[in-house]
Amino acid sequence: MNFGGSRIRLSAAVCVAMAAALSACSSSSTSSTTTRASATLESATTGTFGPPSTFSPGTAAVNSSTDVYHCFLVDPKLTTDRYLVSSQFLPGVTKEVHHAIYFLIPPSQVAEARALDASSQGKGWSCFGAPLNPTGTFDNTTWLGGWAPGPTVPRVAPKGTGISMPAGSLVVMQVHYNLLNGTAPDQSRVKITTVPAAGAHLQELETTKYVAPPDLPCPTGVTGPLCDRQASIDDLVARTGPQAKVLLNAIEGACRGDHDAAQPQITGKLVTTTCSWSVSKTEHILGATPHMHLLGQSESITLVSGSTRTVLAKTAHYNFDDQTTQAAPAGTMAHAGDKVEVSCTYDPTLRQELPSMRKLPARYVTWGDGSSDEMCLGTVGWVAG
Repeated sequence: MNFGGSRIRLSAAVCVAMAAALSACSSSSTSSTTTRASATLESATTGTFGPPSTFSPGTAAVNSSTDVYHCFLVDPKLTTDRYLVSSQFLPGVTKEVHHAIYFLIPPSQVAEARALDASSQGKGWSCFGAPLNPTGTFDNTTWLGGWAPGPTVPRVAPKGTGISMPAGSLVVMQVHYNLLNGTAPDQSRVKITTVPAAGAHLQELETTKYVAPPDLPCPTGVTGPLCDRQASIDDLVARTGPQAKVLLNAIEGACRGDHDAAQPQITGKLVTTTCSWSVSKTEHILGATPHMHLLGQSESITLVSGSTRTVLAKTAHYNFDDQTTQAAPAGTMAHAGDKVEVSCTYDPTLRQELPSMRKLPARYVTWGDGSSDEMCLGTVGWVAG
């Protein structure tokens, strides 16, 4: 999750956005003293932003869910058009934060974001859905950046690139709390570095999120009511909201050519899912980031151009606590008609072995927002070719 300016590719008509919102009023967000940063570009400015007080995730869980997605809205006080060139998420209680994503709220959507925040007295709101559509899924909000367990370091845009932030924009921060790891009060923040757009001559940094649908039956010999796929999906909706089923069905439908939920690809105790997505324009690919949850074993993200296959990222031994972006081979270009293939392999037996999961009821595992659910996500960063 190191790139920004994103789009998520599901089908010609479907874009998936994960979302968040911080607090819109100056009284409901805090900013560190703004400082001049030493950067290769002149007039770089760095500020740290976050909620004014701690948030207790345990108070926001519903229907016995062990996951909370909370959105906070902050105002970076942009008086001129700027480019974001570096960002860093600063988790408060690191063990409880499953991941975080921060989003751009352009001036045209500021009123909507402020109204959402005002509905919770400036304390942010629950947002399993998208930042400006917290009970839905597809609002195509621009990702500025994010964090998943691994190094807590600045995410610097590749040289010569940045993400546009128009004057007056706000930032929404979505934090996913994993209550299996605790419920202590948290006050996470985000640090961003921007430069004036005028005279910067930067290329717009984009990302595309390529997904595949995990379908992991209960292992042989493991039984329980939630081992039934439909019962598990009903429980997922109860825990995270109706948008979960909409998104799951969209991914399953878009990947039908590569994946059959009724016949998962099972080899021994491992289960694999694969999905290919068409590229619509010429892109200079810079790097890619694999992402799964706790049952993930390996993942690959591959550019397919005719008979040529270029590995953009490959993690042979996936570690949820060490998620990083991998640089693509120098000069990698994708063209309209090429495909990006994402493939993930899981070990469902880990659900009965991992300390954080073995006390949970056995279940058929599908795509879902919860830490005990799964994902197969490949984030690819690029600029126009």
